[in-house]
Amino acid sequence: MIISASRRTDIPAFYSDWFAKRIEEGFFYNVNPFNAKKIKYVSLAPNNVDVIVFWSKNPKPILRHLPLLDLKGYSYYFQFTLNDYPKTFEPHVPDIEERVDTFKILSQHIGRHKVIWRYDPIILSSITPYEYHLEKLYKLSSQLSGYTNRLMISFVDFYGKVKLRLKKLQEEHNVEILSFQESYSKGELHRFAEQLREIVIPQEIDVYTCAEIFDLDKAGIKHGSCIDGNLINKIFRTDKIFIKDKGQRKECLCAESIEMGMYDTCKFKCNYCYANASPKRIDKNVANHLIDGPSLICNEYLKEQLKKEEKKLEVKRKQFNLF
Repeated sequence: MIISASRRTDIPAFYSDWFAKRIEEGFFYNVNPFNAKKIKYVSLAPNNVDVIVFWSKNPKPILRHLPLLDLKGYSYYFQFTLNDYPKTFEPHVPDIEERVDTFKILSQHIGRHKVIWRYDPIILSSITPYEYHLEKLYKLSSQLSGYTNRLMISFVDFYGKVKLRLKKLQEEHNVEILSFQESYSKGELHRFAEQLREIVIPQEIDVYTCAEIFDLDKAGIKHGSCIDGNLINKIFRTDKIFIKDKGQRKECLCAESIEMGMYDTCKFKCNYCYANASPKRIDKNVANHLIDGPSLICNEYLKEQLKKEEKKLEVKRKQFNLF
């Protein structure tokens, strides 16, 4: 079993203490995002977990908990998103230099092959044209030389709620969002990919796309997977068989995993994020977060179920004390 922590929120940045508590107690509850009454108990016992895949823009808060994982014998690696956007797109992400330092510290602790650099998503706009991205990629790849050997890239997906937020940005900040489809048909996207590949070759970094329909093979960039069964077998020296995750979109090549996070809980509140509906919903959910809770967010139904379980345990304790 692979644990994803998490595509839906930034657990390392905001919920690392909760995560450590779950590791210590050896389980968590997975709540179905489409039906809050569908709750699944998931064991986190080391012998039940093949690997934990972390996703984060700022894993600094979880660094102090990594010795716990090492002590218990867990295998894990990080998908570390490191891009440098204006506050227009990322209003609450820490300064880029601070995150680069964290990247290096993490890489030194667990090894460069276990820290995957994500430049994600790539947003093509009037304030972030291709030249902007190439400049940032050149600087970041130079800084990360020797600290990673894999780069994952993806392009912004225009889901309904993302479209609305980006449209609002265009109106309020006069930012024009440009089309990747049009860019691809003109060959501009392919030229960008070729230039990107040339930038990272000297740093010995391989580039892959994440769940993309665009074919960039001719530029030396292949379709990749973030939860990569082949990579897991290679870096952890195993020979397990991992099947494709049918719950992801067809372009996604990731292996099957169980999500530990929940939507509408990431406090970075990036304007392009598909995992958040609105800042108000995030604030409401965060208010229901309990460090000791078995699920990241304890909804009313789960709270009621926990109360019932506690009453059952109390009855059993009383019966036991009678004897």
